[in-house]
Amino acid sequence: MRSTKEKLWTKDFITISSVNFFLTLVFYLLMVTIAVYAVEAHHATASQAGLVTGIFIIGTLVGRLFIGKYIDRIGRKKTLIIGLLLFSLSTSLYFIEIDVNFLLITRFIHGLTLGMASTASGTIVASVIPQTRKGEGIGYFSMSNTLATAIGPFIGMLMSQYTTFHTIFIFCLVLGIIGLLIGFTVNVKELTEDEKAQFQSSGFQLASFIEPKALPIALVTLTVAFCYSSVLSFINFYAIEKDLVNAASFFFFVYAIAVLLSRPFTGRLMDSKGANYVMYPAFILFGAGLFLLSNSSNGVMLLVAGALIGLGFGNMQSCTQAIAVKLTPPHRMGLATSTFFIFLDGGLGFGPYLLGLLIPITGYSMLYIYMGVVAIASIILYFLVYGRIEHKESKQAHQTASM
Repeated sequence: MRSTKEKLWTKDFITISSVNFFLTLVFYLLMVTIAVYAVEAHHATASQAGLVTGIFIIGTLVGRLFIGKYIDRIGRKKTLIIGLLLFSLSTSLYFIEIDVNFLLITRFIHGLTLGMASTASGTIVASVIPQTRKGEGIGYFSMSNTLATAIGPFIGMLMSQYTTFHTIFIFCLVLGIIGLLIGFTVNVKELTEDEKAQFQSSGFQLASFIEPKALPIALVTLTVAFCYSSVLSFINFYAIEKDLVNAASFFFFVYAIAVLLSRPFTGRLMDSKGANYVMYPAFILFGAGLFLLSNSSNGVMLLVAGALIGLGFGNMQSCTQAIAVKLTPPHRMGLATSTFFIFLDGGLGFGPYLLGLLIPITGYSMLYIYMGVVAIASIILYFLVYGRIEHKESKQAHQTASM
């Protein structure tokens, strides 16, 4: 007799996924346009324009770091609404044109509010997904990020060609307000007073800001995100060098399609068989994609590399988030979510700066080879911090079932 699955696609799951999509869409839309705006509107230097882009991620990190501690004290829905409201208000600051320093402050505040709102959305979705479908549910939720990763840069590049920056900022403000209005409709299960009392602590403690149980798998996330940052930041420069600009414009669409088609399968596989069945192949696929990217001599090779990277990193991202939540007690789910994203954003945010120091020495092709080696070698780190533990538990469960 087939057991009835707990319902995943509830109104609240769809609602919070939609909110996350609008947040991430604004993030990626501005990521590809704000540097040009800084140069054209404020005559910023190349280094200042880079800082205008990157300081947003620093703000996001700060937001995640501190809101993870307080989200369940404040209330999950209240944190979400406050974050979305501040996100919309800070978007309005782009209309005030003073100088590049004010733009830097605006970007930092905007990132801070994104960190607050997105950590709340990640915590809420983890609480509305049934425990038996956690991997599958987080996989579907992460697809809202994947869609925004593809659609955001496309809209941003298109609008920068045919509209003004003022129009772009209006569009981002409208997206933020839509996300806020949708956020009001979500129903959230809040912690009881007894559960909230578990947060009371005296003095400064690292565990008040970082969830220790999620830290090991977050280190794996940091490593693979560091590798992926080489793609996110330098693919356009590499495409120009290889004369593959036309193909590169479709790179993230192919990446997104690969993730969208595989996530339903990999999510169910993780829930039924365990994370190891997803993670080990994903490391290999990610490394293979980076190796192929380093040797791409035509558009087809470049796009196949995009698909492999999507199958690899795209699925590792959702899988490691599911592991972080799985390892954590419900009353520390907010901290686990913020810990995961802190390390993810850390890899994506600081990776380009560090790798940028290597490029004059290695060139783009060799850089992707090195990143492929690091991606494959990350299997060892994963095995040590989680893979061997799950293998041992799975083996014991199988032996118990056989008795």
